[in-house]
Amino acid sequence: MMRRTTIHDVARAAGVSVATVSKAINGRDGVAAATLAHVLSVVDELGYESSLVATSMRRHRTNVIGVLVAEFEPFALQLLSGVSTALQGTRYDVLAYAGSISAGEHRGWERRSLSRLGGTLIDGAIIVTPTSTPPETSVPIVAIDPHAGPDGPATVSVINLDGARAATEHLVSLGHRRIAHLRGRTDLESAQQREKGYRSALEDAGIRFDPTLVADGGYRTADSTAGAHALLELPEPPTAVFAANDLSAIEMIRVAAEHGLRVPDDLSVIGFDDIPNAAAHTPQLTTVRQPLPEMGAAAVRVLLTMLDGGEYEHVRMPAELVVRESTAPPRA
Repeated sequence: MMRRTTIHDVARAAGVSVATVSKAINGRDGVAAATLAHVLSVVDELGYESSLVATSMRRHRTNVIGVLVAEFEPFALQLLSGVSTALQGTRYDVLAYAGSISAGEHRGWERRSLSRLGGTLIDGAIIVTPTSTPPETSVPIVAIDPHAGPDGPATVSVINLDGARAATEHLVSLGHRRIAHLRGRTDLESAQQREKGYRSALEDAGIRFDPTLVADGGYRTADSTAGAHALLELPEPPTAVFAANDLSAIEMIRVAAEHGLRVPDDLSVIGFDDIPNAAAHTPQLTTVRQPLPEMGAAAVRVLLTMLDGGEYEHVRMPAELVVRESTAPPRA
């Protein structure tokens, strides 16, 4: 295994003292221009990088933004793409960090991650779908898809209620009356707002809400399977399903096939997010698009403003209905 290049290696190769190398790479006075240029050329040649921890202890800044996620799934990866693009040309690097989560243990992962990284390795954090209101920390925080809405730290989210209304209204416009909802994690604001939008659209259409047509999906494929089966095994199953995210919608389609149902001929399915898998799926998934890369970029803008001493803010973006192949009028 290759040994990491040290500051002593740079000093020996450049023929100067360790103190001179330290001054050169940290931009301190006392180094002649020619010596500075020589030392920096040796740094580049050897590929030397100073320790983030050591740098943060000296400067109290690391120039690193942390993006904290529960897991690297498609939703988080799209957001991370927007964050990375927005940081190009700035002085900041990005550190993507997934907290270690045991099976069924979702709550509190972001607190553990912040305690490990905050104030030592990162200057600020973007937290994707936190499970609780983030705690007070020594670094500024922006929450994407916040746990409890715009309460506390800065947030970035879509207008979930309007997006869910649009999804349900689309199914109503096709002629569906028995419309189910495979909901997300009930502790999250986004899931609550999507269920509220679903109910609101039914009420406006004069369709009585039926609690048996709501099943838990949990935002994860594995958590959606039981709920999808439960909906299709009802004495009078739905003709359409609004799933709270695309992963749940795609699992709904898979379970429908197990029941001998074709989408959209026998069952219409619509999701939420518009992750890349949605357009790539067969049939292509009708969904509600969250502008995920743009949301990641907005989180960067808010966080950099806070790092420069500005005020935090709450950013809400519109969601957009994207009609594809997985929805159609019900069978006559």
